[in-house]
This record gives sequence, structure tokens and C-alpha cells, in this order.
Amino acid sequence: MEEQEEKKEQKKKIKVKMREQPPLERIKNFNEVPHGYSPEEAVEEATRCLSCKRPTCVDYCPVEVDIPGFLKLVKEGKFLEAAYKVKETNALPAVCGRVCPQEVQCESGCIVGKKGEPVAIGNLERFVADYEAEKGEVMIPEKPKPTGRKIAVIGSGPGGLTCAADLAMSGHQVTLFEALHKAGGVLIYGIPEFRLPKQIVAREVDYIKKLGVELVVNAVIGKLFTIDELFNEYGYDACFICIGAGLPMFMGIPGENLNGVYSANEFLTRSNLMKSYLFPNYDTPIKKGKRVAVVGGGNVAMDSARIAMRLGAEKVYLIYRRSEVEMPARKAEVHHAHEEGIEFLLLTNPTRYIDDGKGNVCAVECVKMELGEPDESGRRKPVVIKGSEFQMEIDIAIPALGTKANPLLTKTTTDLKLNKRGYIIAEEATGMTSKRGVFAGGDIVTGAATVILAMGAGRKAARATNEYLKWKYWDVSNLAKAI
Repeated sequence: MEEQEEKKEQKKKIKVKMREQPPLERIKNFNEVPHGYSPEEAVEEATRCLSCKRPTCVDYCPVEVDIPGFLKLVKEGKFLEAAYKVKETNALPAVCGRVCPQEVQCESGCIVGKKGEPVAIGNLERFVADYEAEKGEVMIPEKPKPTGRKIAVIGSGPGGLTCAADLAMSGHQVTLFEALHKAGGVLIYGIPEFRLPKQIVAREVDYIKKLGVELVVNAVIGKLFTIDELFNEYGYDACFICIGAGLPMFMGIPGENLNGVYSANEFLTRSNLMKSYLFPNYDTPIKKGKRVAVVGGGNVAMDSARIAMRLGAEKVYLIYRRSEVEMPARKAEVHHAHEEGIEFLLLTNPTRYIDDGKGNVCAVECVKMELGEPDESGRRKPVVIKGSEFQMEIDIAIPALGTKANPLLTKTTTDLKLNKRGYIIAEEATGMTSKRGVFAGGDIVTGAATVILAMGAGRKAARATNEYLKWKYWDVSNLAKAI
């Protein structure tokens, strides 16, 4: 009897794993890798939650989901009610359940994780969102009385979608401007189908539109309209900027302009948004290399390497100048990359790309590195080992080195203060900028970060916008009363 109880206790320490496509099967398709929970698996995992009186998991959630509340409903088999509970504060649960770094957010605050594995909050969030969609019982909250105020949200990524949803539920008339031909921002152009299916993003965007948000695509603000024109000519009362940081970074080494060298931005956009992997059925082509080198250690590098493998590469190298311990990518993505046969060249850095004599990349020269003292990021700084140069034959190179602020919008808004790196200066708690009525958040303020942090910034900005609108019209309303 005691032995059975001990086994039960031991089982509670281990989370229910999601079933996945086998590695050798999934590298031949772009289908989603994890299959998700069954209802039985969801209930089993949810029962691991201790229903803490002081739920620290909520403290770690940037969008303040009532995690114990929705897990309790899952335990009881009330899956639709659980989905509705999550959507009280999170308009994108199917997205968050798939791509948020729960291991450093909500799950890092889970008490169960002190003595075992934390409750799989992200997997359960994904389950209830998918269950709601599968049953076709998506609940649209009752719309509040219109306030008569118009808000422009620039950028339809996770931060913009979140802010637009919150403002619409406050009764404002919200217009969501998107520069590309499909809404979703990084969710649609930056994250591969096998991690976040496009139909999931489309489903979440459709929900935002049903809340009353107007979507305008192919609208590059800074070119089509300036922010001042939105205010002065089109009557918007406030504006939220959440355009991300979409300008690719390069190392500045010889050969980066050769054919076959793609920025990760271009490579991901071509393959994700434009479905170039299905060329010629889709118009935009992409070069399918046999030997591909991806440079970087973040999630974007992992995504690029795993796409290259699915495009038929015989060999995909992931070149990273530090060790695997220092990699900023999610552990799950690193694990999947290893499983799929990506070859990790750690403590290695490119020094030049080599021309085949016809303007195409044919090789990369690298040097070996060793770790020295910690730098400003807290990670040990890589130092070149002299005389360690070597060359590798490649036909595609994909630098995935991060991004910086695109100045297209900010250079047409001269009274919007920027920092020395070109990011918008905004208050952390409110998103308020130097320009009256303009709020900003996400990567255009912080630099490249995560989906959930952008969503948190969108929620803060929505609250601050509501407060701003009260004060903006305070004097006018008082004057009207006096008359």
C-alpha cells in the first residue's frame, strides 16, 4: 500500500508529456510537431495543480491570467468554461500556449516545480483554446456602450492585437493597421508552421475582429499616413505603436552580400508568410540548399535551421560563438533541433563568406572560440583562439543575429523621442511616449523580446490609454456642464 502511494506521489512530480511527431517523420513536413493533450491527459495534468492560496504563477504572467481558476475548471472537465476564463485577460491563448516561454514565466513561479516538474500551464492553455475552437463554441463577450473615441493601433503582432482587444472591450472604436497583407506580425511571418500553424493565428485574429476591431492591411504608417495625419485628418484620439524591431542585423564580415546569404528575417518571411517552400504553387521562391549554415543561438536561429532541414538540406550547421548553456533559445527548441539532426558548431564564429567566382556563397570561414570573463549581458565573453581558422563548404548562409528598430515610422514623427539605438522611449508602466496621445510597447521599445512580453505591454498601454482619454476630455466635459 505504501509502495503504491509512493508511486502516486512520484508520478505527481512528473508532468504529462505531449505526444509528438517522430523526428525522422517531421523533418519531411511542416506540420505541427506536438499533438497537444487529449481531454484525459489535460485533466491528469491539471490535477497536479495545488490550487495555492497565494498563486505565484500569476505574478509571473505578463497578462495576468487567472491560472488557478482556469486549471480548477480543467480538473472538473469544464473545458469551455476554462477557455472563457483564460480569455478574460488573454485574447490569444492558442498562440501563448504554443510559443510563450512558460518555463521562465508562469511555470517558473509554480510551487509544484519546487519538488518536481512545474504544472504544464502552457500546454493546458493551448488545450482549452483548441477545445473551444474545435467545439465551435467561441464566446464573444457582450460589447460595451460605445465611447465615441477612436484609437489607432499600429502593428498587428501580439502586442497590437492584445491592446486592440482590450480597447475594443472598453467601448472604443479601434483600427488596427498592418504593414503586410496578413495580420499577425511576427506570429505570421516569423514563426514556422510546425511551431505555430497559420490557421491558429488567423483564428485568433478573427476573434479580435469579432470584438469590433477594424483591420486595415497593406498600411505602412510612416508612408501611407503619418501619426500626425491620423490625429489631425482622420480624427483619432490616441495611438499605440507596436511595430516590433524588424530591421535585420549583420556581422559586417566579407561576403555577406553574396547570393545565397539570407537574413533570417527574409528567410523566415519567404518561407512562413509567402509559403515559398511550396514554390511554384506560391509565387515567392527560395533557394533550397544542400549544406546550410545558420549563425546564432536564439529561437530565430533554431527556426531557420529547422526550416532549412525541412526544405531538404543534407546538412544544416548551427554556428554559435558561445556554448549551449549560454544559448538564449528555449530549451524545447534546442532539444527539437538536436533530435532533427541539426549539427551544432559551438564556440565557433564566422569570419567571412567565400565567393564561388560567380557571386554565390560556396563556403564559410570560421574561427574557434573560448569563453573568457562575463560581459555586460552576464554571459562569459567569447574570445578568439588564434590560429584556429577553418573553412566549411556551404551553399546557403542565414545570419540570425537579432534585429534593430526600423526607422520608417519614427523618422516621420520628429517629436517622438528615441534612445541612441533608435528605439522609442516610453514609460514602462504605461507605455506613454514623449508625444501626447501616443503610447508604445513591445520590441520597438525594449528591443527584441518575447510574444508574451509584447502582449503585457499591450495590456498596460490599453489601461493607460483609457486613463489618458478620461483626462484629455476632462476640461471639455466640465466646461459643457458649466454652460
